Amino acid sequence: MTGQILIVEDDDAIATGLALNLRLAGHASTIARDGADALDQTANEDFALILLDINLPRLNGLEVLTALRAADNVVPVIVLSARDAELDKVAALRRGADDYVTKPFALAELLARIDAVLRRTHQVTQAPVTTPHGDHLGFDDVSIDLGQRQVVRAGVEIKLTHLEFELLVFFVSHPSQVFSRTQLFNLVWCQSAGSVRTVDNFVGQLRKRFEANPEQPRRFVTVRGSGYRFDP
Repeated sequence: MTGQILIVEDDDAIATGLALNLRLAGHASTIARDGADALDQTANEDFALILLDINLPRLNGLEVLTALRAADNVVPVIVLSARDAELDKVAALRRGADDYVTKPFALAELLARIDAVLRRTHQVTQAPVTTPHGDHLGFDDVSIDLGQRQVVRAGVEIKLTHLEFELLVFFVSHPSQVFSRTQLFNLVWCQSAGSVRTVDNFVGQLRKRFEANPEQPRRFVTVRGSGYRFDP
């Protein structure tokens, strides 16, 4: 049994169907019928994961996601949406979503993605990252405490989602090495299936947080035709 999963979905049939199938797969769950209800519940309970629809009454899914991250809530979020446009996926990922699944979806695929996110989160909380550099990493005015999973820049703590932290640590632990999107997706996301373009959005987030000029990055560098490289 894993921790509680919050299903944020206003369609009763979809919500109850997901809850039933999650229970059959060994997951406890609860349902929020709109965005405001979702924020109320997350304020009072720590969830292991959120399944978040985009088209919701009162507050839409993107507004919920933005509010969660603004409140430093880094709970893993899988966005569920009937909108499969690239811009919608990018918007969700940039707001801190961990994955994006388009409706209608195959139940087996969704359960596999849920398990992958929960497994990754469990590994993070149970086994802190270890590197040849010890318990701390850093560059410029950025300090990374691996044990506490804390990132500080110029004395100010920077809140990162699980995947943002993992990607940052991976880059800083492998300076001056070029990795393709597929390699990063396999090594950091621990997945071989899915859209490797997800990597681009997360690199973009790191640039926004840690580059003096995200449009002309000096640390998280694109290597044309090959992938990305971290320059210390």
